[in-house]
Amino acid sequence: MQEHHTIYFKDYTPSPYTVLTCTLEFIIENSSTRVENIMEIVRQDPEAKELRLDGEMLDLELLWVDDILYTEDMYVKDESSLTLSLDRDHARVRIINRIYPDQNTALEGLYRSGGIWCTQNEPEGFRRITYFIDRPDVMTRFTTKIIASKERCPVLLSNGNLRGTATLDNGKHLVLWEDPIPKPSYLFALVAGDLGSIHDTFTTMSGKRVDLAIYCDHGNENKCSHAMRSLKKSMEWDEYTYGREYDLEVYNIVAVDSFNMGAMENKGLNIFNSHYVLADEETATDNDFMGIESVIAHEYFHNWTGNRITCRNWFELTLKEGLTVFRDQCFSADMNSPLTQRLDDVRALRERQFVEDAGPTAHPIKPDHYIEINNFYTATVYEKGAEVIRMMHTVLGSEKFRYAMDYYFEHFDGKAVGTEEFLSAMESQSPVDLTQFKRWYSQERTPVLKVSSDYRADAGELELTILQTIPKNTKNGEQLPYALPMRIALLAPDGSEYPLKTDEVTVLHEDILWLEKEEHKIIFKGIGEPPRLSLNRGFSAPVIIDCHQIEYPFLMMHEQDGFVRYEAAHQFGIETLESMMAGDAADERYLESFGAILRDSTIEPMFKSQILELPTITTLMQRQKVIDVQAIFKAHEELKQILASRYRNELNSAIEYLYEPSNTSIDGESMGKRSLKNRLLSILMSLQEESISYLCLDHYREAHSMTERLAALDLLENYAPHLVSEVLEHFYNRYKEQTLVMNKYFTVRASSRREGTLERVKALQDDPAYDKKVPNLVRSLIGAFARNPVAFYHPSGEGFVFVADKVIEIDALNPQIASGLAGAFKNYSKLSTEQKTLMGTELERIKNHPKLSNNVFEIISKILEVR
Repeated sequence: MQEHHTIYFKDYTPSPYTVLTCTLEFIIENSSTRVENIMEIVRQDPEAKELRLDGEMLDLELLWVDDILYTEDMYVKDESSLTLSLDRDHARVRIINRIYPDQNTALEGLYRSGGIWCTQNEPEGFRRITYFIDRPDVMTRFTTKIIASKERCPVLLSNGNLRGTATLDNGKHLVLWEDPIPKPSYLFALVAGDLGSIHDTFTTMSGKRVDLAIYCDHGNENKCSHAMRSLKKSMEWDEYTYGREYDLEVYNIVAVDSFNMGAMENKGLNIFNSHYVLADEETATDNDFMGIESVIAHEYFHNWTGNRITCRNWFELTLKEGLTVFRDQCFSADMNSPLTQRLDDVRALRERQFVEDAGPTAHPIKPDHYIEINNFYTATVYEKGAEVIRMMHTVLGSEKFRYAMDYYFEHFDGKAVGTEEFLSAMESQSPVDLTQFKRWYSQERTPVLKVSSDYRADAGELELTILQTIPKNTKNGEQLPYALPMRIALLAPDGSEYPLKTDEVTVLHEDILWLEKEEHKIIFKGIGEPPRLSLNRGFSAPVIIDCHQIEYPFLMMHEQDGFVRYEAAHQFGIETLESMMAGDAADERYLESFGAILRDSTIEPMFKSQILELPTITTLMQRQKVIDVQAIFKAHEELKQILASRYRNELNSAIEYLYEPSNTSIDGESMGKRSLKNRLLSILMSLQEESISYLCLDHYREAHSMTERLAALDLLENYAPHLVSEVLEHFYNRYKEQTLVMNKYFTVRASSRREGTLERVKALQDDPAYDKKVPNLVRSLIGAFARNPVAFYHPSGEGFVFVADKVIEIDALNPQIASGLAGAFKNYSKLSTEQKTLMGTELERIKNHPKLSNNVFEIISKILEVR
């Protein structure tokens, strides 16, 4: 059995040595790659006597220290390191080793994707390229020479600026890249292959020209234009919003099909999952276009929040990721609709991070231990981390937050720092003490705020009681109250707002309560009539509100804050569905409120689509003590049928009005119309009537955009099985050579709520378009099935067996993807006795597998700890 060791934050110490410069030479051949690595080593700890270099899966050929060739008895080499005596302040270490990119199915380090050689080094992939002090607090200037066949690899890219090219004998050529800016090894990148490209330029605010290029497989160049536009908008936005200018002569992006992550911010050479680069109306949905814009921006913004200022150690990952997610969310809000973006952010947080925070793998945004750091690229570190940054932005206000960010950039540029340094920058401008606020970095779980109110008509006062409840952590330990900003309003009967007059608590920016105590009793004066409560406006804090005095119909019709209006509809829908699961009829007030929103022509289509969305099955699962997916699904479909029957005429009229099959524009209005049309059609399709099914079939056939085509395909798959076979065959034959579209095809099939989904998914594994070595395809077929609650939680337990089989199988190829699949079992402790027994058997089978990776072991063992 493999040993699994835990790494603790308390054990962190600075590296005793650092690497000032690193000169690399890669000779890329068909079967292997030769790497020469010359490092200028400097001792930082005077007491240090041994230099330990990280290295995995490397064939060491030669080693010199200050021109002395070392023999095997002069160093110690094991599976993860190379150690040698080094009792001096400066040394020149030269290493020649060989690696085998074709055999690298884990896709960490240098690997081959089709005919392209590329790298992925975050967090610890560089040690699979050559021996190095592979940690983020060692910042080095890299120079890289690449030698390869000119015919097979006409494109040779690395970090920094191009400094030379040459044609060599035997059909080879070389390219020399120099990065003048120190960076940690996880930001090193290399790409070699035969690629197509598009090019553009950007002029910075100081007048410097930057050459821009996006590389992709030949034939996909026409799908890169949206990504290029997004890049230029990102560069302009960062200059305007944060005063941050790009610092190299070139900015390159490469799209590859086989990539474990979404994208990687390597300095000057971003490597992207092709899903987040390639798009046109024929093959990409509206969500794809928006996702590309967001991820392109995210990786560009890392240039300052991640690259020039990086994290000191991997426990501090949220320092760069939470901050950069916040920045890309703000960018997307400015480029599109702030309200739409905010609602998308909140929905994603609740669907992914709230589930994570409530389960056995919950952890703080700054964890204090891990077995495998790859398991902490999570919604908690990223999305909850962004919400923590947003709370500071809310407290400081836009102007002071910008001042604080300027302080951060000016004081810590070129350094590897921790969250303490970032918080010190925020504290320099904060109107309140942030000491207690720092608990957001060290505590886990989602706080619950229990809110009640008591109106006193004789005094014209409202007493608002807010009780903060913090669930115990995963070790069953007590946790302390948070400090947080809570934006609220007290609404008069006409929807106007009463001024917040109180001496009980600090009020920031007129409408934000600064909450620090476990319990607050706040008296508001000058309240003429009983007010309606509007709580957590704009989702000002990532908390759960528990209040039984919220008037949902009133807020759905009169609230001016878009989030609270959406939230009223969402919570009203949850309560209605839960009462239906308990045997009650659908709440008539909810049905009427739904109809009023549907008929309101003043609401923008995208917001109407969001506000009319029923709560998801996953949302309702979170609220159950014992999960019953079948009951949720039954109530969900029943409510859709009731709404479809009652508002059939309105739904048909709205669909006809909104339907513009030839409109493929991605402006906000056009995307909103498509979103709303498809939302309403999904409600009608629940009736499973022939005329509606054929209407949906017409929408598929007439579609000009992938958004329309895919939405119709999904509805036909779930509600019209007698029609869908022909449509699936048509879709498959049209797109079978396009991997990105086949990802969508597999997802539709694996997400189906019809009986027999598991059998169909098993059969699709033998489809020529599927390849278990390609992460996107695994996520699209196996991952989509694991996220399909109706199929995965089937009473037979066969879904558990299948996913467990796949976790073990994929773990042997790519542990990072396997651990992602293993997360499907996180609800183990909330299952019924029968289902828990079935799932428990599979969890033990995975855990006891003799060659289980650290990645999967850590996830499965945490799930089994909570029984």
